[in-house]
Amino acid sequence: MHIHILGICGTFMGGIAVLAKAAGHKVTGCDVNVYPPMSTQLVAQGVELIEGFDPSQTALNPDIYVIGNVVSRGNPLMEEILNRGLPYISGPQWLAENVLQGKWVLAVAGTHGKTTTSSMLAWILEYAGLAPGFLIGGVPQNFAVSARLPQAPAQDCKSISPFFVIEADEYDTAFFDKRSKFVHYRPRTAVLNNLEYDHADIFEDLAAIEKQFHHLVRTVPQAGLVVSNGKEASLQRVIAKGCWTPVEKFGSDTDWQAVNAQSDGSFDVTFAGKLQGHVAWDLLGEHNRMNALASIAAARHVGVSVEVAIEALAEFKNVKRRMEIRGVVNGITVYDDFAHHPTAITTTVAGLRSKVGSASDGARILAVLEPRSNTMKLGVMKNALPASLAEADLVFCYGANLGWDATEAMAPIKDKANVYEDLESMVAAIAAAAKTGDYVLAMSNGGFGGVHQKILDALQAKVTQ
Repeated sequence: MHIHILGICGTFMGGIAVLAKAAGHKVTGCDVNVYPPMSTQLVAQGVELIEGFDPSQTALNPDIYVIGNVVSRGNPLMEEILNRGLPYISGPQWLAENVLQGKWVLAVAGTHGKTTTSSMLAWILEYAGLAPGFLIGGVPQNFAVSARLPQAPAQDCKSISPFFVIEADEYDTAFFDKRSKFVHYRPRTAVLNNLEYDHADIFEDLAAIEKQFHHLVRTVPQAGLVVSNGKEASLQRVIAKGCWTPVEKFGSDTDWQAVNAQSDGSFDVTFAGKLQGHVAWDLLGEHNRMNALASIAAARHVGVSVEVAIEALAEFKNVKRRMEIRGVVNGITVYDDFAHHPTAITTTVAGLRSKVGSASDGARILAVLEPRSNTMKLGVMKNALPASLAEADLVFCYGANLGWDATEAMAPIKDKANVYEDLESMVAAIAAAAKTGDYVLAMSNGGFGGVHQKILDALQAKVTQ
């Protein structure tokens, strides 16, 4: 089958392209701003990429068009497809019908931590020899790819693994299907990591998102398992709407708990009040301990012992763009992180603070922020930003292309925060302020104009002056 993917350079749609190609389909696709790294990854897979959405692409005559949710009415290629009555389908539905059908799907949903938890879970299953397939909204460093089909386990090379781990996004499916993507996946094991208000461009309020999560819960069979964050009142409400599946909760005073957390990030795991083992790894912060508990519980549901899951986590390498060190110049460390929601920013900064120590000991954190997500651009979360940056010593906010006044929003922390409309000016200010022993933490859900390398170059130029 020949499939042509509209919006192919998004992480999810690019993952579908990789899976479709591996399954033996001919795959082509189009998008705007076709550039690395996704473009190079797809070309390496033998996927032909076309810049833009010109209607002439119908001359490719694919068997079906797979439509990403970046495509809306008015898109010239989509209008041609509609006018000519050509066959089309959403990415999630194509995935469900062509890859997930008949699989034991383990879906990880939540406002935060989906990518990290999905990566942990896929790695635990891989370490246990289960050779799962996966589609993750990032690149797990244990695999170096964001998507793959289920493999043949080493112990049984004649059969293909039944397991598939998917990052289950609550964002809408397509312009013609406004349900959340995850309702298509029909998981047998569902992880509900957390639930806060987000995606203000498509959801009116938190209750609207809770309704979509309830729709997900309704698809989990009685023989399945829901693994839910027991600390989240929003998830309690979701489950209270109706749940026909066993539920295991994680977090303090629940089934699965992380106790005796140490400064090096290690902690003990208990289940039903009984000690299960000790996780020794490189990750820090309560959010990562919660991610680990969810992963251990979900893996146990498919038969992986807690002991093996803990062994696997000791060898887990975090996802790219999750507290990833991009370079060190003159004792100044530059980090990259995907944090783009105030809660994620809070936990990211707090995690770095717990790792590096206090400012009084000379460990300053210079937080560099781009409020880029749709929710942030709409200004819905702007008043929560100052508190989320409380543990940073200096704050540099890139305020271009916003629908609100970033300087006004940062007023509560104006003694340590500055807003810049020009990226180069901000980079120069960061380089001027940074000194040996500092930690520069850049946070955005986009490329941020290559700010990480720009900062490293500016720091290097400062050294050689």
